[in-house]
Amino acid sequence: MCSKNLTITSSISLEHIPYLWEQSHVLIILIDLDNYDTFNTAYLDRIEMEYIEGLQTNYFKKRYIVSRTVLKHILCSLLHERSAFDISTYKNGNGRVCIHNHNEMYICISYTENIVALAISKVEVGIDIELGRTLALKNTLKYQRQKPSFTDKHLSKTNILKTWTLKEAYCKFSNKNMLPNLNKDLNLSSVSHSSYFLDNKYIFSVITHSDLHIININHLQKIDCNWN
Repeated sequence: MCSKNLTITSSISLEHIPYLWEQSHVLIILIDLDNYDTFNTAYLDRIEMEYIEGLQTNYFKKRYIVSRTVLKHILCSLLHERSAFDISTYKNGNGRVCIHNHNEMYICISYTENIVALAISKVEVGIDIELGRTLALKNTLKYQRQKPSFTDKHLSKTNILKTWTLKEAYCKFSNKNMLPNLNKDLNLSSVSHSSYFLDNKYIFSVITHSDLHIININHLQKIDCNWN
């Protein structure tokens, strides 16, 4: 199972995103949670605040606050809204993130440790990112009925994680609940799919309808969201 090595050596500014949006079908934005120290919920609406109250740890709360806040600032720039406060998100029944009054845009979010992978797209998309290490592999295998033997020469740890990311990405792409589908055989014959060994650290997969879709992957510089 082949994947592409991709190392991103620079990061883009918020101001550069509209230019990339014009050139792409899918924008993948990588956000470093370590860039943001404070927990300011000013940009969350009532529904989002109700959701965050159910999160159990500061880590889960931080990644939710940062991902939604950065998403809203990006969308404010792309949609020419007056303020990020004018943008609100919600999750549908299967967990897909949606933007109120903007059904023409597709959003997909994935997390691993301190990284948020955020897809903003003109076409249906699914993404998943996993840290490529043994701990991530153990967490992955606990959800699978059949535990593959690591002595199998055809099943490397990287390939197992890659299959996992493709399954998660496909469930998000097809707007299906993930847990009932993670143990099913993966059939990608009707979609376009790519996997990357990203920055020599992460396994990242993305699925769209067509291999003609232009996908742009970038790290995002810290943006000033008036966190304080």
